[in-house]
Amino acid sequence: MKNLFLLFAVLLLLAGCGRSRITKEEAQKIKVSWKLNSNFIKPDGSFSAQFTLKNNSGITLDGSNWALFFNMSPRPIHSNKTAEPATIEHINGDWYKMVAAKDFKLRPDDSLVIQYSGTEGVVKETDAPVGLYFVFYDKDGKEEEIAEVTDYVLEPFTTEEQILRGKMDRNKVNTAETRYQHNLAFTKLGADQLLKIIPSPVKMTSTPGAVSLTNRNQIFYEEGLENEARYLIQKLKEVTGTDFPIQKGLPAEGSFTNPAIVIKSGKVNVNGISKEAYTLNIDANGIVITGSDAAGAFYGVQSLMQLVPVENFQKPVNAINLGFVKVEDAPRFHFRSMHLDVSRNFQTKESVKRVLDLLASYKVNHFLFYTTEDEGWRIEIDGLPELTEVGAQRQHTSGKDASAIHPAYGSGPFARDKNKHGSGYYTKADFIEILKYANERHIKVIPELNFPGHAMAAIKSMEARYERLMKEGKEKEANEYRLIDPDDKSEYISAQGYKNNVVSVARESTYHFFEKVVDEIGKLYKEAGLTMDAFHTGGDEVAEGVWTKSPMAAQLMKEHPEIKEARYLQTYFFRKLLPRLEKRNLKVHGWEEVALNKTPAGIYNANPEFANRPVVPYIWNNVYDVDLGNRLANAGYQVVFCNVTNFYFDMAYNNDPKEPGLYWGGFIDTRDNWAFAPFNMFRTTEETSMGKPMKEEFVGKELLKPEARKNVYGVEAQLWSEMIKGRDMMEYAILPKLMGFSESAWAPERKWENVADADSRNKMIQEGWNVFANTIAQRNIPKLKFMNGGYNYRLPMPGAIIDNGLLKANTELPGLAIRYTTDGSEPTTKSELYNDAVKVTGTVKLKSFDSAGSASRTCVINAK
Repeated sequence: MKNLFLLFAVLLLLAGCGRSRITKEEAQKIKVSWKLNSNFIKPDGSFSAQFTLKNNSGITLDGSNWALFFNMSPRPIHSNKTAEPATIEHINGDWYKMVAAKDFKLRPDDSLVIQYSGTEGVVKETDAPVGLYFVFYDKDGKEEEIAEVTDYVLEPFTTEEQILRGKMDRNKVNTAETRYQHNLAFTKLGADQLLKIIPSPVKMTSTPGAVSLTNRNQIFYEEGLENEARYLIQKLKEVTGTDFPIQKGLPAEGSFTNPAIVIKSGKVNVNGISKEAYTLNIDANGIVITGSDAAGAFYGVQSLMQLVPVENFQKPVNAINLGFVKVEDAPRFHFRSMHLDVSRNFQTKESVKRVLDLLASYKVNHFLFYTTEDEGWRIEIDGLPELTEVGAQRQHTSGKDASAIHPAYGSGPFARDKNKHGSGYYTKADFIEILKYANERHIKVIPELNFPGHAMAAIKSMEARYERLMKEGKEKEANEYRLIDPDDKSEYISAQGYKNNVVSVARESTYHFFEKVVDEIGKLYKEAGLTMDAFHTGGDEVAEGVWTKSPMAAQLMKEHPEIKEARYLQTYFFRKLLPRLEKRNLKVHGWEEVALNKTPAGIYNANPEFANRPVVPYIWNNVYDVDLGNRLANAGYQVVFCNVTNFYFDMAYNNDPKEPGLYWGGFIDTRDNWAFAPFNMFRTTEETSMGKPMKEEFVGKELLKPEARKNVYGVEAQLWSEMIKGRDMMEYAILPKLMGFSESAWAPERKWENVADADSRNKMIQEGWNVFANTIAQRNIPKLKFMNGGYNYRLPMPGAIIDNGLLKANTELPGLAIRYTTDGSEPTTKSELYNDAVKVTGTVKLKSFDSAGSASRTCVINAK
């Protein structure tokens, strides 16, 4: 009997040893690679891809001891038609996992392939899985180890099946040859043909003569303009290396021997506009900037700095030579804005301030600071610590229902990872500093809280608060700011793949939470010495199916029989929220949906209910609802045009797989930002996202009525940050697109905007764009390398062909230099300069360079 017991004990020990604990070090020896197979599969508009797992560790992966988690540009996953060793499951948002089949076995030194497919073509390396990590489980299914994948290979996209989105994609593959053909439309211009100021002023006259500006030239400023004068001193020091003397008050005539710089206010009216208007005069007596207000004076300073030659930025010298000019200028739109999403991926306070400097340089005067989204809450709110303790951190969770924010956009499994961009927030002091910094540059920061959708970070934070207070026995306090109906069984999926991102509109606590956040942010404005008079309420992309199985929503509709269906509860929400914000003297901004009603057929119609209230809808959707902006302006709403086809900075420039960005709204470049006709926008909405001409889409659609032009409040550029990881990627996405946008926002109406004949209009557009492209290439872009210690900006790769053994090359921004090598090395500023067709053999590498020495990515072409 003893021997039997001993044998049984040994067997138990051996069984236990058979599943030893997996260490992180061993797990990180597992290699993962990912390959996009094709976008040309059935059904149309699908992709197929594969993972390869190579087990270089000493452990065996089986059907229950592991799962691989990752983020990927959100797409529905198809059910496998044939059995695979593992399946890909969508969890929430862009969070996926690979789950092993029951009979899965991957022993040491073995490898296997897992194939899968999904909806929507994948054409960018930035679409591929990121932030991969393994979770290992014990025999009871409990998590025992988390290990990030450190050996991950993304196989390159090289074939047409990988670069185009199926047969419906009409875009050409971006190659050296297609770029060359595209660039033939551009010609290099001389310095005398370039614009001197961007955005273009209303009127500018140059006369013979120049003045040399040194620190012997004193700066005088009128009372109330010290901020503008000190800003100018700072900028002049950057390009001269010296301090300029400054004096309050205006100089008496003949009281100084050297030409002076005078900043003053006065009556300025340009094109009937007297707000933010200015004149700038440079002559033998010096420089005089006259602003209709402080903002006008500030923009006069910006125009003066644009006149400073590139050479002064590259190598500061004591003297700046400025030609004699007279400028009269005022903005086309008072509302010129840029939106920055810091929720999907966080940006530091310092990076945000760098963006504000850029906006100021190009006369953009509003900044929609997007600090709340599904994936993160980025602003400290007094009394609600969970918003930042929970909502500002992303980490691995047990699932989508945990009271924490799961990984997104490659943020990885660990909270507060300094090498990732999923965690972080602005303290109250940070936010106040940003407000003050913006105000000094005449930029109004517009805060936001996106409800009722896009609210997962807020929901998770308030659930964590609820759970904490319930444990403390404080039920009333726990429910004070709760945002969900806990019994809601509604099934839906948002545009970004979320299944749990919509608040309950039937809870009073939801509105109480909104008011609490608004009031606390308003206090921060007061501490900054400002008044918050506008607030953005979001309101976009509330998914079909929300609230349909919510008992609280059902009770609300029973009490309000006029609400026929759950789809109308969004309008109810805004109707109930609006007076609370009006009471706080706020102008209420929101995405287009706040001013719309949705029919049972899914069609959006203008809702006249809020047209005479302080409601400003921002129109982003001109791809799927091409005349929506016109319809809302015609209905009496003040509108902000944010058209995706022109103003989304997060859209990729082209379909080059290595060019980062999204493309659901098309491929958007700097020309698209520049070529926008706000009152005739059909004329500058050229293609669908698939490259199909949109002319047919406009038949029977509503034009902007002449009397509704006054309702176009302004324009806004957008930078959503799904693909934006860190400062460099952010600046790359903004520059040089911001320059094109500024022309659409500030410059006077261009003649081609009102030309009905397409051929004539396109010819005028091409001529105008050629001048603008030359200007930014030769004058504006090179300065960026020396501003604020240098920005990270995009330069386009050259186009090139081999024609009978001759290399021919060009660039879409004429004035950039092209340098090349034929020995396989990367081109540098010392490589051969391309001037004209030249005989070459072998592999040729080319780059575009600006005069500051910055370069594009490498273009490779093979000569026989």
